[in-house]
Amino acid sequence: MCSMHAESGKARKEGGVDRRALLAGGALLAAGAGAGVGAMVRGADTTGVARSAPEPPPESPPVPFHGLRQAGVTAAQQPATQLLAFDLAPAATSDGRAALKALLGDLTRLLAEAVGGTAADPRLAGGADARISSLVAVGPGLAGRLGLSVPAALADLPAFPGDRLDPARGGGDLVLQLCAADRWPLSVLTEQLTGAVAAKGGGLRWAQSGFLPRTPAGTTPRNLFGYKDGTANPAENDARQWVWGAPGPHEHGTVLVYRRIRMDVAGFAALPEAGRDRAMGRRLGDGAPLTGAAEHDEPDIYTKNPDGSYVLPATAHVRLSSPRLDGGARILRRGYSYDDGPGDRGLLFCAFMRDPGQFTRIQNRLAAKDALNPFLEHTASAVAYVLPGAAQGGALGERLWG
Repeated sequence: MCSMHAESGKARKEGGVDRRALLAGGALLAAGAGAGVGAMVRGADTTGVARSAPEPPPESPPVPFHGLRQAGVTAAQQPATQLLAFDLAPAATSDGRAALKALLGDLTRLLAEAVGGTAADPRLAGGADARISSLVAVGPGLAGRLGLSVPAALADLPAFPGDRLDPARGGGDLVLQLCAADRWPLSVLTEQLTGAVAAKGGGLRWAQSGFLPRTPAGTTPRNLFGYKDGTANPAENDARQWVWGAPGPHEHGTVLVYRRIRMDVAGFAALPEAGRDRAMGRRLGDGAPLTGAAEHDEPDIYTKNPDGSYVLPATAHVRLSSPRLDGGARILRRGYSYDDGPGDRGLLFCAFMRDPGQFTRIQNRLAAKDALNPFLEHTASAVAYVLPGAAQGGALGERLWG
């Protein structure tokens, strides 16, 4: 949630369009997502002179489905998300591979049609305006059963101190993430995708919905603790080294690490703001590290106070997750908040990396002494290989069989 500035009593004009009319027409963008502005009705001013409706602003370009990488990782985060995990029926390797190949073809078609606005289901009309993006990923269990070509590092995470994992909420043979400008297309797509998996003998293992606050394009969303989440994401050069697969069959693929983290929002809010900042290692207001002046300043874990103590406390979350403690390794964070009722609100930690060992090293440090630990509880976990994107006319997973 970003700070908002009150308008003066007299509405500002931007490009000849009344700003308040734009807001009333739904032109405010959420997390970079576009929603078209409806035509403004012709009317008359107080003198009776007719005035024409201004031209609506240009629509944001649609999110493409086809490409080298799946848009669920590369497109701007949308305000709504739906995570789905499926278990597939056990089968002999040859039969299982054939069934998976057919299923991935069905999922590719359904997702491409929804994104492109060509789905036969009228409930998905206007898919381009919905800003739908998606990813499809393969779990380590399925990869092992069918002998699929996945990164050698793909494996479930080890147990961490303090975990309270519910197996029914984690894992899965296939993990999908759907994102859109609102919940409507996600609900319809979930129905269709679940039906496609069921037709191949599989079933839903778990589902989890999430959301983001309305955030201006290009700015970092905040989590339920109020802090900006995802500030230190890697630039493309770093991402090619740490997020995306090396050149070869897994290039343009990545690994998703998912953690459902319950947050004690009220307990954390009861701390004084300075205490919250020290626990996080960043300032609540602008998101800057305690050692910097602006949000995207690199946290300096070695800067000390005159008394010899670290400016970033030894238990600060930002310090313990610093790439400087891990040979420069970085992960791509695209988290969402969730609210499943009183006492169960928190973070859907979705992070992408070449090797899930990157997360394991970070989480071991955090589990040992993170100042946030009294306010966090990890309740579910999943790891899955995010397939490279599909070319036009192709299907997801074409490199799994090599």
